[in-house]
Amino acid sequence: MHRLPEAKKEAEEKFKEIATAYEILRDDEERSDYDYMLDNPQEYYAHYYRYYRRRMAPKVDVRIVIAVTISVISVIQYYSAWSKYDTAIKYFMTVPKYRNRALEIAKAESKEAQLKGKANRKSKAEQKMEQDRVIRRVIEENLDIRGAYAKPQVVDILWIQLILLPYTITYYAYWYLRWFWKFTIMKQPYGEEEKLYLIRKYMKLGQHQFNALEDEERQQFLDEELWIKDNFLVWKELKDEEAKKALAENNKYKQYRRYIKQHGVGRMTFDDS
Repeated sequence: MHRLPEAKKEAEEKFKEIATAYEILRDDEERSDYDYMLDNPQEYYAHYYRYYRRRMAPKVDVRIVIAVTISVISVIQYYSAWSKYDTAIKYFMTVPKYRNRALEIAKAESKEAQLKGKANRKSKAEQKMEQDRVIRRVIEENLDIRGAYAKPQVVDILWIQLILLPYTITYYAYWYLRWFWKFTIMKQPYGEEEKLYLIRKYMKLGQHQFNALEDEERQQFLDEELWIKDNFLVWKELKDEEAKKALAENNKYKQYRRYIKQHGVGRMTFDDS
């Protein structure tokens, strides 16, 4: 069949036309564009634009793209949080205060193992690795790391946050309505949670930053009644003065001030020559 080259070529062209017609008729949008082209032949360039836009457009479902993007962000977010936590643990393992306390616990556990006959003879390298492992475990179990370097929680990743979004919105709506009713309308006194919230708000600190502060420091804020705006402004002014005084006594800052006094503030210039 179609032994002659001309006949074979003609059959191939016919097949392409039939295949193209089938593709157009099968797809409702392409068939609609084709009908529009027949009705408006003068819009030559617009027809080409529609055709190539449809041919070159990705066929992937947008929902899949969004789901994959959120998943990638969630994975990166989770492993980044674990990396920060690991960095914090390694840092505290080098701080003498925490390391010595952990060593005491590690030695006590080692003696207990020897008494029970569980101790095995190990090389110095193995003993060092075992010691570091115990120190790390003791620090993880006993040290309360807060803020951005806290131990990661699954609920903090993006996917879970999106799932919990309706609950979060409802909770915050309830929280603000409760605040408005209790403290704006009813003029009730603040509880400890509300006082700490106002202090954090005045200090312009995020929740993680505020949680990273020591309990004694937050208690001091409460003792000084910093949830009262006037008290906070006085406290802030004193802290700013202390910071300026400490900076003025800093040798490097003194050198910088002397340099500015002698040479003036440096400026960036452009040579037009």
